[in-house]
Amino acid sequence: MIHIGKVIEKVLRDQGKTVTWFARSLYCGRTNVYKIFQRESVDSEMLYRISKILSHDFFKYYSKELEEDTEEI
Repeated sequence: MIHIGKVIEKVLRDQGKTVTWFARSLYCGRTNVYKIFQRESVDSEMLYRISKILSHDFFKYYSKELEEDTEEI
């Protein structure tokens, strides 16, 4: 299973965006952003908002994993 929080953090850093910018975009504090980075999963509404803010489809990681799991059956 993927650790989506780590993926979100990596994408944010790869884009050169700051945690402060991300927190403002999510309308939350920096502490909450660091908590998101620690989460193994994020609810779909939050993941959708994050995907829009970072212009990155985070759902594709789950789709890819589901596809790989289905191939194993």
